[in-house]
Amino acid sequence: MKYVRYRTADGGSYTGILSRDEKIISLGQLNPEWMGLDMISIMLLLQDDPDMEKTLRTAAGENADGTGIPLDQVQLLSPIERPLHDVICVGVNYADHLRETKESFDKSFVEPPAAVYFSKRANRITGSGERVRGIFETDSCLDYEVELAVIIGKGGKNIPRENAAEHIFGYSIFNDFSSRTLQARHNQWYLGKSPDGYTAMGPWIVSADEIAWPPRLDVKSYVNGELRQNSNTQYFIHSIAEMIEDLSACFELECGDIIATGTPSGVGMGFHPPRYLKAGDEVICEISEIGSICNPVI
Repeated sequence: MKYVRYRTADGGSYTGILSRDEKIISLGQLNPEWMGLDMISIMLLLQDDPDMEKTLRTAAGENADGTGIPLDQVQLLSPIERPLHDVICVGVNYADHLRETKESFDKSFVEPPAAVYFSKRANRITGSGERVRGIFETDSCLDYEVELAVIIGKGGKNIPRENAAEHIFGYSIFNDFSSRTLQARHNQWYLGKSPDGYTAMGPWIVSADEIAWPPRLDVKSYVNGELRQNSNTQYFIHSIAEMIEDLSACFELECGDIIATGTPSGVGMGFHPPRYLKAGDEVICEISEIGSICNPVI
């Protein structure tokens, strides 16, 4: 099932599901008590009410009365606009990206002995179709990174990796926009990853049951129609199960937490010379079985 957030012509923002014929069905239409609830609230309700999921699946599968809204009549928003905490990011999680990172940062980057975790501030997550404003006056080296986003459903602490899948609500597409000069200058990644608008996710959340475990998904990015990144999540250095085990050993994961699982090679800084984004560029991030997101740069 695909869970969406969207804005209609009247300016209202709603949560819904996508039917098989790709029409949006408002959750408020199915139950007035669900009107106005954000995605995390819906996720929590689903844990407490097993009949709710049955209702949603019936509506998504049949849509018999034809009352859904066509996709082209709404603006899709990030499925989670305001995350519960900073986004949890996993760095250099593909071997090919590890190599290009070492080359790009030269001696300032040391190959890590274990998974690299860092946070990305996102007071608001940008949706597909929304423009991303580069802070070019501060850092001209704006980069893109397509990543699989893992959305935590059932929270927990000390989750063993063999149980990790039980704690995943679903998956989405993530673009980890990055200002590389800031990232290198401060010798850590938080500031360069966290300018306003530099977190993009969407176009929806695909429920975990619709994607085989562990995910083997094609991951691609395009800049102005040119394929830049092309890999598959089977090439993770550290698996999603390992990430969940590692993180939950140190702090409790909560419903709505977002884990960005890392990007493959082909980012702008990996080219010689680098090929950073500039105003007027368009970035498309695509993951098989999920879809794609597009963000123009201004």
